[in-house]
Amino acid sequence: MKPKILLTNDDGITSAGLWAAYRALSPIADVTVVAPSSQQSAVGRSISIFEPIRANKVIIEGVEVYSIGGKPTDAVIIGLYGLNLAPDLVVSGINIGENLSFESVMTSGTMGAALEASNQGTPAIAFSLQVEDQGDKFDDPRFFEHSFDEAVDVVQMVTKRLLKHGFPRDTHVINVNIPSRLTGGFEITRLAEKLFHTGVERRLDPRGRPYYWIDGPLYEDAGEGTDVHAIRKGNVSVTPITLDCTAFGGMDPLSEIFNDG
Repeated sequence: MKPKILLTNDDGITSAGLWAAYRALSPIADVTVVAPSSQQSAVGRSISIFEPIRANKVIIEGVEVYSIGGKPTDAVIIGLYGLNLAPDLVVSGINIGENLSFESVMTSGTMGAALEASNQGTPAIAFSLQVEDQGDKFDDPRFFEHSFDEAVDVVQMVTKRLLKHGFPRDTHVINVNIPSRLTGGFEITRLAEKLFHTGVERRLDPRGRPYYWIDGPLYEDAGEGTDVHAIRKGNVSVTPITLDCTAFGGMDPLSEIFNDG
């Protein structure tokens, strides 16, 4: 029997990236798509607890899928506990735009879905594709024109290997970032600290009241061994992620601070 995969994303159920992932996975697994009905980028691991969540069964590209009126995390929870899918693996992506560094792991809806799946006991892989024009992240994801051919091959290869060999010890999520131009191979990486130079642009509305846009350019590079550096070299970045955010190096110093009598 084929393994069962729950496929989700944060760009919405009509995203070209989601359907590229479906093309990669459907030959090797029994895939059920459960994804947000609309764009949900940068919502992280937020969850809808103050309103009901609709799950509508619809047909897209000839495939019966579940369109979820909520966040990526909601889609995972509904898939696991509302639809009782019991997948062997959750795949989140292909996200249009790279998810690199501490920043993206904490804010990405793509990563949020994968982290939630793992926290609920199902291993998860997040796939993201680098964009050369940052504006592509904000356009309609149905019409992203970049070729997904290389990304489809990467998604299928990575998923097949992890289904065969399982996840490494102490690894809850595998974060995979694919360069827009793949010129190298696979590189096992750590998270860079930053992806963006965070900034705020202040503007005035027609009544003279200020409002703000959070913006900022990408870091050009990061240190050797980081996910950012791997992508800049044209390699596929594969980063093992743990749910345990405990700073073990701080435990003994804190013990000294709080146990000094």
